[in-house]
Amino acid sequence: MSKNVIEIHDQRFLSVVHADAGLEVVANGFAFIEGPIWHPRDHHLTFSDIIGDTIYRWQADGAVSVLRKPSHMANGNTYDREGRILTCEHATSRVTRSAADGGRIETLASRYQGRELNSPNDIVVTSDGMIYFTDPNSGRGPKFGVERAQELAFQGVYRLDPVSGELTLLVDDFEKPNGLCFSLDEKILFINDTARQHIRAFDLSDEGVLINGRLWADLIGAEVGVADGMKVDSAGILFCTGPGGVHVYDADATLLGRIRVSEQAANFTWGDPDLKTLYITASTTLYRIRVRVPGQALF
Repeated sequence: MSKNVIEIHDQRFLSVVHADAGLEVVANGFAFIEGPIWHPRDHHLTFSDIIGDTIYRWQADGAVSVLRKPSHMANGNTYDREGRILTCEHATSRVTRSAADGGRIETLASRYQGRELNSPNDIVVTSDGMIYFTDPNSGRGPKFGVERAQELAFQGVYRLDPVSGELTLLVDDFEKPNGLCFSLDEKILFINDTARQHIRAFDLSDEGVLINGRLWADLIGAEVGVADGMKVDSAGILFCTGPGGVHVYDADATLLGRIRVSEQAANFTWGDPDLKTLYITASTTLYRIRVRVPGQALF
């Protein structure tokens, strides 16, 4: 276990994480890992290595195996309501769906109005099964993707109906949309912008339109790290990667504190049977840290 990594900005942070909590290395030796998802029934962790072009699976006994290679430089993953894996692929500009065992892969979205999506990045599913994902152009450059011309003139955020296949553009004024998550009641959609280092919030209308967009929080810090993975725990506390590690906010957008990580923290998820272990994908290393409040099961 590493030395204490908790940086307290507000004493309420101590109700979220223990003051003496430390990071533990779970596995390492990767290129740049992302998109961790915990299976709430089978108790395993699936995550992507974008540069390594591989999706891995970590079992509770410590074993790491290859689930999919090549992964088409997969980034974000989530589960749908049936426990199937949804994946954002940088190299193909697709959102795909596969069985939990990584079997047959089907394309759910790859184009908008006849043009290729940029490079789907992060993805969430609501309680009614609707799919929301961000589409920056990160995967159309070197290192994290395949260099190719961008066909769309904007970086969008979309809603995808998995039944009809209808793809709806929700917002298109982000410079580089990345992480996204809903409030507990699914009435507010939070979306962060890697280039602008901030989080915006939108109300979701009864018609499914994003309204009342506003700046919700700026990510502070000069250390390595950017606005990337973002999720809300079972108490409505918002976690977002940023400079120096994982930033933790109360529902009123007050920064409670940071979980400091020496490598660039890209994403995270809650795991273990009680969902009180935060698994963090940070460049070459998968870390974990115990927290006081459980996360939300993905299905």
